[in-house]
Amino acid sequence: MSDELWTIEQLPERVAALLAENYDGQRNGRVRELPNGRAIRWYTTIGLVDRPAAHRGRTALYGRRHLLQIVAVKKLQASGHSLAEIQLVMMGATDAKLAELAGAPIRTEGFWRERAVAPAPPEPAGTGRDTVRVVPTVRLNDSVTVVLDAAERVPDAEELAEIEAAAAPLLDLLARLGLAPTTGEDDQ
Repeated sequence: MSDELWTIEQLPERVAALLAENYDGQRNGRVRELPNGRAIRWYTTIGLVDRPAAHRGRTALYGRRHLLQIVAVKKLQASGHSLAEIQLVMMGATDAKLAELAGAPIRTEGFWRERAVAPAPPEPAGTGRDTVRVVPTVRLNDSVTVVLDAAERVPDAEELAEIEAAAAPLLDLLARLGLAPTTGEDDQ
């Protein structure tokens, strides 16, 4: 089941199955209970959901990580968080962190552990108990983002230029290894 892929039409039913347990629904009437294909595409555009795992012809295919990302978004929305706050919480999240946020089984060493109890998500901004922290990231290309977890500020323009120059050999290596596709810069 961990390697199973779904189309964008099949993904909402998987989301519904994971939300069937431990989910009280949305409080905001403007937020859908289940995302449709358009919402999933929007989540991908704004970085809440990764790009599709694969394509079969023109059909995009999504896997377990995508499922966890969407369920985490819906649960955090139900807790009153805005999409901007959710982006901060989920930025650079591992599969284990997404599973915690989604209250889903966590994969360890090829097996799924029992359902994890999701920790309380951070309080919405302005409540006095903020635990959300902005973590700067640098997008090196369409498939590689560096998370600067220890940084306390966003790099300035000169620093970004230095990072970009230093990252070029890493991006070349990742492309050669097939771990990050090239961006097609030579097409111009």
